[in-house]
Amino acid sequence: MKTIPVTPQQIAQAHALYCRLTGQNLSLGFDRQRMWYELLRLGNGPEQIRQVIIYLQREIRADRRNVGALKLSNFLQLDRFEEDLNISRVVLKASPPKPPPPLSINPRLQEQGRIRALECLQKLKEDLQINPGPGKNMEASTGESEKNHQISTD
Repeated sequence: MKTIPVTPQQIAQAHALYCRLTGQNLSLGFDRQRMWYELLRLGNGPEQIRQVIIYLQREIRADRRNVGALKLSNFLQLDRFEEDLNISRVVLKASPPKPPPPLSINPRLQEQGRIRALECLQKLKEDLQINPGPGKNMEASTGESEKNHQISTD
């Protein structure tokens, strides 16, 4: 693994970024400085730190991670940080929706439904022949109302 030089200023900046993003106010003792040094010397900088923190916060809000994942002692464990960083970069593609399964209808029931539909259509045709369209019914009903009107005035 390639390592890069790390300054005390970079350590302080990384720690300040962590505290700001997590809302914590933690002292930067020697043990924490050493853990930050190990993380930074592997090439992880402010961008990666921000990315992992935002990822963990999103996962915690969705109840997929425990809030303990943001504890500094957990956050600075190199293997966990690397895993979280890689997972945060993964873009998951939604799987295509599955086509609905073909309906398996009992052929006997399907035939009964077809016959019933044909009977309903036949009845509808018969009703339409007995009572022609709305235009003709309106004429007939107006004529009848005039007759009724004449009868009632006598």
